[in-house]
Amino acid sequence: MTDVSNGVLHTLFHSDQGGHEQVVLCQDRKTGLKAVIALHSTALGPGLGGTRFYPYASEEAAVADALNLSRGMSYKNAMAGLDHGGGKAVVIGDPLRDKTEELLLAYGRFVDSLGGRYVTACDVGTYVADMDVVARTCRWTTGRSPENGGAGDSSILTAFGVYQGMRASAEHLWGDPSLAGRRVGIAGVGKVGHHLVGHLLAEGAEVVVTDVRADAVRQVLDRHPSVRAVEDTEALIRVEGLDVYAPCALGGALDDDSVPVLTASVVCGAANNQLAHPGVEKDLADRGILYAPDYVVNAGGVIQVADELHGFDFERCKAKAAGIYDTTLAIFARAKSDGIPPAAAADRIAEQRMHEGALARGW
Repeated sequence: MTDVSNGVLHTLFHSDQGGHEQVVLCQDRKTGLKAVIALHSTALGPGLGGTRFYPYASEEAAVADALNLSRGMSYKNAMAGLDHGGGKAVVIGDPLRDKTEELLLAYGRFVDSLGGRYVTACDVGTYVADMDVVARTCRWTTGRSPENGGAGDSSILTAFGVYQGMRASAEHLWGDPSLAGRRVGIAGVGKVGHHLVGHLLAEGAEVVVTDVRADAVRQVLDRHPSVRAVEDTEALIRVEGLDVYAPCALGGALDDDSVPVLTASVVCGAANNQLAHPGVEKDLADRGILYAPDYVVNAGGVIQVADELHGFDFERCKAKAAGIYDTTLAIFARAKSDGIPPAAAADRIAEQRMHEGALARGW
């Protein structure tokens, strides 16, 4: 057995990041498909989570990402009040070069073979049009276009939910949910980030942005001339007078290098898995920085795609996503009462709901 397999098995069966119910390795030689589907928990219902299409440096890195992301979805869906467990899939490859209709159809067949234990949707590198293709071979597909019975772009409600999390953070820290006059830095203005810019400007916030893609920044500046751009994330986290930092790109944004120099008083963003390793949440708390747990505030998108399974209604979804404000405040209150960081408080609440779900199923 290779070192890669040993690493994967150790993670699954022995590490704190394991405990997954099922991991499926998918390969279709004809189309070049190599994918991993990870189901962390189905205690609350079928696993629900997106499909990430990404050029991982190794198969081991892809498996590790699927495990981590699916575990996060269990907690996210529990905190969002959904009757879904956590699942996630990753496709190994460059979406600009390797993604084909035939590959997506093959992927859909693998998801369908799970018989509804996993429900897929969009994620980094996949879009509504891709889900329309996957749905041709898999009924357990959400995030489809309205023309194909879906809800369309889930990033709209993801951004709305993050905005509600920011308002709750402002209420908790400053006694007023208004973000008017607050300086907010957004790292990543793609699918979600550019919608978040609009919410903040409408309320009168000052917005500073950065993105590794110059075209994404240019689109925001062209549409919103009052927005200021900085060169990179390193510059953004050091912006003087920053009130809120919103990581909205890939995970791991909060680490041993960034936390000590972060000027913001609040961290609230759309990126998944923002804490680079255990202990970062305590480092933030020790510096007096309020952290709104990522999987709580970015749940608007999963609320939207889950609703597709029951006949999509945007206003119903938006009302549920607005509840992220109250959920975030409840987490801050629990953190204060238990004397723990907000990330730990959110985990406790989610784990309790999953435990109750398992008991209800007789597990």
